[in-house]
Amino acid sequence: MTEKLKIGVLLSGSGTNLQAIIDEIAAGLPVEIVHVLSSRPDAYGIERAQAAGIPVTVFDRSCYEDREAADARIAALMKEAGAEYLVMAGYMRKLTPVVLDAFPDHVLNLHPALLPAFKGAHAIQDAWDAGVKVTGVTVHLANEDYDKGPIVAQQAVPVLEGDTIDTLETRIHEVEHVIYPNVLRAIAEGRMTMDERRIIHISE
Repeated sequence: MTEKLKIGVLLSGSGTNLQAIIDEIAAGLPVEIVHVLSSRPDAYGIERAQAAGIPVTVFDRSCYEDREAADARIAALMKEAGAEYLVMAGYMRKLTPVVLDAFPDHVLNLHPALLPAFKGAHAIQDAWDAGVKVTGVTVHLANEDYDKGPIVAQQAVPVLEGDTIDTLETRIHEVEHVIYPNVLRAIAEGRMTMDERRIIHISE
């Protein structure tokens, strides 16, 4: 039996990816969410965590006046909760080395494009404006370079004739809700490795 992977989740908004992980845990995903941190007190993800009985810490804007102090609190909270990995699920604050060094190569981020294309906070809009025929979703390890850490997994999402940016965004989010739990399963089952070039491999 696979031992459960203990994760902490960082969010800022509605928490749909948190909910996708919670739902997959209920269906047998060998993961335990030990703590949720919200960067905003009005994030709906807080209610999702509370409904699932997960401990939650809520920050507000004032907590981030000293970013490194905020990240030191996050690292301490997550370490104390026993988190092995941190999972960024719509967390809209860039992590400083304070957290990244506390969880080296153990911070996952989700990006709604096929990195290295369309980095940044407006990836879906940027891909749409560029007229690409294929975009997608990337899970990667977070590092100090925004959207540039080692790629863990990717899945393409075609841009269909007749799409609007809203229908495209909906399909991208549907893929996110599948790919993130799949990556967590691979980690929990010991199937994810990194080679000397810092390339990630996931075995079947």
